[in-house]
Amino acid sequence: MDQQAIQLGDHILQRLCATASTERILIGLAGVPASGKSTLAQLIVDHVNKTTRREHAGVDHRDIAVLIGLDGWHLSRAQLDAMPDPKLARDRRGAHWTFDGEAYVDFVRALRKPHTDPASAVGESDAVYAPSFDHAVKDPMPRAVAVHPYHRVVLIEGLYGFLGVPPWREAAEMLDERWWLEVSEEEAEQRLVARHVRSGVAKDLEEAIWRSRENDAPNGRFIKKNLLEPTRTIQSVEDPVHASV
Repeated sequence: MDQQAIQLGDHILQRLCATASTERILIGLAGVPASGKSTLAQLIVDHVNKTTRREHAGVDHRDIAVLIGLDGWHLSRAQLDAMPDPKLARDRRGAHWTFDGEAYVDFVRALRKPHTDPASAVGESDAVYAPSFDHAVKDPMPRAVAVHPYHRVVLIEGLYGFLGVPPWREAAEMLDERWWLEVSEEEAEQRLVARHVRSGVAKDLEEAIWRSRENDAPNGRFIKKNLLEPTRTIQSVEDPVHASV
């Protein structure tokens, strides 16, 4: 996985050379649950930032790449409880209709607008904010991640980052690249069951298998059926070093 991240990060850096300083490169990284999206995305962003800091040592220490997780657009538990079938909404939390897709589209639209040159940008008014997800309270946190003008690369990872159905499709079409992380359903289930038990999401193996088959797998099939065509397909590799992430 580390080698994949280096190759993908180098591709981003090459593309950045031909991108105006007032524009960003927006990349979506999607895959079924347990495909390894968050781990690979973090490795890519770390590589891009480490490389640029090394190349510009003593000139600019700011990171140029930022990672945004789609989990921040989860509907809150209170919003799920206000739905016609609260139990179904909670059981299916993670399905595309349990996210605020419209707000996600607004965020990508804001990123796509030309922004202030990083050299002259000052203050928080130039930033675009994304929510994140607090796993301790199991709800999103608004305005948790700032995307500044000096963030030239925005990598968005999540299940529905380039879904091809409304309202998601509009955001998908604004991305410069759409990367799909491929993994078999069988392999994904093995990873998910282990993760659910290890993280405490499921109280035992039986519940972990139920969650994987009744929620995660259907979400994965829906995504694969309704994707806007990826610009790149990457084979998922579970690196033992990062397998617990």
